[in-house]
Order: sequence, then structure tokens, then C-alpha cells
Amino acid sequence: MEPLTTTSCNTSTLSPYTPTSGNPWSFGKVQHTFRRLGFGASEMEIDNALSLSPSELIDTIVATAYNLPATPAPTWGYWAFSDFTDYETENEQYIYDWRIATGNNLISESLRGRMMAFWMNHFVTELDTYFYAPYLFQYAHTLETYVLGNFKTFVREVGITPAMLLYLNGFENTNTQPNENYARELFELFTLGEGNGYTETDITETAKALTGYNHWDEYGGQMYFDSITFVNEDKTIFGQTGNWGYDDVIDILFQERGDLIAPFICRKLYQFFVSPDVDAVIEMTIIEPLAQTLIDNNFEMVPMLKQLFKSEHFYDERALGVIIKSPFDVIFQFVNESEFPYNNDLMEAFLYYSGTLGQALYQPPDVAGWQRDEHWISTSTLTGRWQMFEAYLGILFSNGQEEIFRELAISLSNDSIDPEYITQVIVDYFNAKELFTPTDYDIATDIFKWEIPQNYYDDGLWSLSWDQAPYQVFLLLVHLSKMPEFQLK
Repeated sequence: MEPLTTTSCNTSTLSPYTPTSGNPWSFGKVQHTFRRLGFGASEMEIDNALSLSPSELIDTIVATAYNLPATPAPTWGYWAFSDFTDYETENEQYIYDWRIATGNNLISESLRGRMMAFWMNHFVTELDTYFYAPYLFQYAHTLETYVLGNFKTFVREVGITPAMLLYLNGFENTNTQPNENYARELFELFTLGEGNGYTETDITETAKALTGYNHWDEYGGQMYFDSITFVNEDKTIFGQTGNWGYDDVIDILFQERGDLIAPFICRKLYQFFVSPDVDAVIEMTIIEPLAQTLIDNNFEMVPMLKQLFKSEHFYDERALGVIIKSPFDVIFQFVNESEFPYNNDLMEAFLYYSGTLGQALYQPPDVAGWQRDEHWISTSTLTGRWQMFEAYLGILFSNGQEEIFRELAISLSNDSIDPEYITQVIVDYFNAKELFTPTDYDIATDIFKWEIPQNYYDDGLWSLSWDQAPYQVFLLLVHLSKMPEFQLK
């Protein structure tokens, strides 16, 4: 079990959230839903979702993600080396293309995009280890297929993807040269947690059972099991003895340690979707019931996730603004909420900047993945976030897109002529929490007013139709990106 962190201030339960006059279903709660279950949503999408009950909205979001077909395989998705005409050039181009496609999926697919981001950081591989486009696609395809499926099946399938077999040395694990790397990470990182419910002997014996996935017909081809390299003898895993193989390992693991697997994965999902803080009370009142739901449903994840997403706990005001945005969040959420345009070239820029800020797509720093939350922020990465944001806005503003800045302000403020009100609604729309003091709003308002003489505002002569208004919105958004509140979701 992972060590418990600081005390959580969210004491609400897993009881379904039912709106009341004192705790109404609001624009802010819907926005919170889309920010946590995806990368934000437009003003219109939020307004439309308000017509649904909280339960109906969650059902809709989850069903949409669950039923979304996996991205169709590209022509090269299952190629072997001999299928390439110019391997060096084509492989690099296909990896580039797939990274762009993944970025476009993350930003646009709501819950499936958000779950993909989670699983890439759970079932970790590092692209640089294998750097082979077909294996990258096959790994991503497995994640897409099981993002909301059965966790036991997911564990079984991802372990024999070529990317995982190469990254964690399963391809090197044979009866003559055993390699325990995948067996160790299977328990420590993927299912149980470090030191939780397994012994070194379990790892050694499991590694023997995982042997045999060491062959392909040619370089870059499909990897398959070959009994010649399998340890063909009895192994004892979690107290069970037999001539176990790969499928047996997964069955025994979930049979004998399911009561430890369920809270481990529920805790990680809770920290991803709700709050990084898990204390003893949260463990008992939230994690344990979620884990029981997962077990009761034979490790199907949808019932457990719906229980969490529909709960009073998820919608508690103290759940807002307690997670530090990832680099993906910073730009993807703004793009979706502003409806500002992007194309493949800009997506590549988003992914490049995110990589420099510590979140390189398909390239976590190590097998433990990105540590998230406060680890996202340092002196250099914070200024980098500002630079990424300002660069994106600057590209739009200098390339004939000035009107989108005006249109954003008109839409959010209902074409107000009050600079204080315009500033407040724009700032509040993009932040999970209100600014700390009224002075913070005053500073933002002064930036928005820019060099327009005060008497134009006082006399009601200024409006968002002025030629200077788009630049004023631009200045406000640049300032917004530097607010501490903007780094939270």
C-alpha cells in the first residue's frame, strides 16, 4: 500500500450528488466535470450539459468514451522491417504522424483522451527504447481498446505488446537467460504497489512463467510465444504450484491478490481524477468502497468509475482547483474552452513545448512515469508554461486571427462595455477558483484596459467593437497564464 499523504479537506461521501438549492447544479460544476474527465469543453457544450442531471451527464460521457472505436490502423500499423521501402525515413515520419494523431485524439476525445493520458503513465513504455512506428501504434491501440474495459484483461494484453516486451525486457527473458524486470514491474507498478503482497521468490518464479515470448519471423514483425525458450517446469506463485505460463500468472495474480490490486488501482485513479491527497479517512470511506465495486464487477472499470464520478465527493467544492495542471492540461484545456483554432503544425508545437516542460508524449522519464502534481512545477517549467501559452496566442494574433479574441470576450461577457466585468468573467471562466484577492482582479483589469484613456470607459464610449479590443484581450490572456490559479484545475 502506498504511504498516505496529508489530510484531505474533502469529507463528502460516495453517495450520488443530488443538486439542492444550497448545492445547485451549476456552470462551474459542469466545467469541473469536463476538466477532470477530459481536457475542458466550450461554453456551448457546458450550457448544453446543464440540461442534463449530473448522473445523466456522467452516463453520457462514459458511454461515449466506452463505445468510441479505436483509431483505425494506419497502413503501416502491423508492418515488419521488410515492408518498409526506406526504413529510416518512413519510420521516423510514421512516428511523427502517430504522435500528432495521438495529440489530436487526446484534445478532442474527452474521457477517452483523459484515460489514455492516465494509462500511458501507468503501463509505461518509453518510445526511445524501441523507436519503431508499428510497435508504437500497437501499444497505443491496446491502450485505446481497454481504456474503460476490464482491468484484468488489460493487464494481460498490454504485457505482451511488442513495446512492453522490449521496454521491460520480456523479449530477453528465456529459460537460459532469465530476466525478472517485467515480473517485478508487473507487481510493483502495474497491479500491487511496491512491496505490497509479493516476495522476491514470487518475482523469480513469475519471471520463469513469463518466458517464451522471444521470437519473431523477422525484425520488427509480430512477437509470439515459443515453447523452446519457456521454462517448462513447476513454479510456485502466491502459494500455488504448477507449470504456469503467462495466462496462468495473470489468473493467479488476480485470484490471490485481487483484494490488493483493486485498492491500488482505485487509489491511482482517485489521485488522477479527484485529488493527490489520500489520507486514512479517504482510504476507508472512498478507496475501499470503490475497490469493492471493482471486485464485485470482476474488475470491469466502468461501474467503479461511475460511482466515483457521480459522487458528492467528486462534486464537493473542495475538490475544485486542487490538482496542478499537466503541460497537456495547460494548453489543451485552454484550446477547448476558448475554441481557438489549432492545426497539425500547432499540435506539434504543443507536444514539443509539453516535452520541454516534462511531459513528452510516449516518453515518460522512467518506468515509474511522470510523478505529476507538484513535480510539474519548477522555476524553469513555470516560465516555460508562460512562454508556451504566449507563443500560441502570439501565433494566432499575428496570423490574421485577431477577431477570435474579440469574439471570445463578447461571448463570455454578453458584449459588455464594463472592463471590470469583462475581465472578471474571462478570468473566472478559465480558472477553477476565483482569484485570491480583489486586488488581483484590479491588476488584471488594469492590464485589460491597456492604454485606453479612462474617460472612454467612464463615459461609456469604449466597447469590444473597438479596433484595440482584440489586443486588449490578448494582453489579458497572457496575464491570465501567469496567475497561480491558472496552473490548477
